[in-house]
Amino acid sequence: MIPELFSSYGPDTAAVAIPAWLDLSAVVAGSFTGILVAKERSLDLVGYLALSILCGLGGGLIRDTIMQVGDVYMLRSSYAIPVTVIAAILGFLFSGVLHKFPNLLNWADIISVGLFVAAGTDKAIVYHLSPWACALMGTVTGVGGGMLRDIFLGDVPKIFKRSNLYALCAVAGSAIYYVFVLILYINRPWAALACIAVVVALRMWSLKYNVLSPSDVDLTPKATRAARVVYHRAMARGEHEGKTYVTRYTTKRSEGVDYLQEGHQTRG
Repeated sequence: MIPELFSSYGPDTAAVAIPAWLDLSAVVAGSFTGILVAKERSLDLVGYLALSILCGLGGGLIRDTIMQVGDVYMLRSSYAIPVTVIAAILGFLFSGVLHKFPNLLNWADIISVGLFVAAGTDKAIVYHLSPWACALMGTVTGVGGGMLRDIFLGDVPKIFKRSNLYALCAVAGSAIYYVFVLILYINRPWAALACIAVVVALRMWSLKYNVLSPSDVDLTPKATRAARVVYHRAMARGEHEGKTYVTRYTTKRSEGVDYLQEGHQTRG
C-alpha cells in the first residue's frame, strides 16, 4: 500500500521508525561498498567480512553510541549482522561479477550514504533532538561506515579530503529529511525518498562537473589588507575631523577676543 504524501495529524514523529526494509536496504548497500573496496585491495575472506560489517553497520553504531538513547540497531536487529556476513561471503566467492560494473562503487557508495542519512536523521527526530543534532546524526550515520573503512585500511577518510561534495551531500540530505518531516508534514517514507534523491543528485552532479569542496583556504592576507585599508581611512578621517575642530575652535576664540577688545575700547 502506497503511503499518503502528507501526514494528516501533524509531524510524523511516532516512535516507530522508518520502515525496516529501508534500514535493511541501507545495510545491504553499505556492505556492498565494503565488498567492492575489499575486491580492489585483493583482501582475504576476513577482509571482506570486516569491510562489509564496517560499511554496513559502522555508521549506525557510531550514531547509537553518541546518542545513548534507544537501542543499538546492529544488536537489536535479527538480520543486520547475518546480512552483512552473507553479503561478504557471496562477494568473496563471486567477485568476478563485480568487474562487469566499473562504476558500481560510486553508485553503491552514494546510495548507501543517502539511505543511512535518512535512517540517522529519523532516529534523531524520534528522540526529539535539536535540528543541529538531527543533521549531525544523519551525517555521521551516512559517512561513518566509510570513515571507519578508510581508517582500518590506513587511509585518510574521504570526508576529510577534498572531494566531490561527499559529506556535504549527506548534510543536505539530512536537512531535506528534517524539513520534510517536521515543517512540511510529509510522511517519512516520502521524506526518505526525497533525502536519497537529493544526496544522489548532488553527488552525481559534483562528479559529472568535477565540483570539489574547497581546501587550503586562507583569508588572512585579504583580511589583513582590508584591516589596513580601514585603519588608514579611519586615521585620515580622524586627522581631517581633528583639523576641522581645531580650525573652528580657533576661529570662534579669535572672534571672541576681538569682541572683548572692541568693548574695552568703547568703555574707555
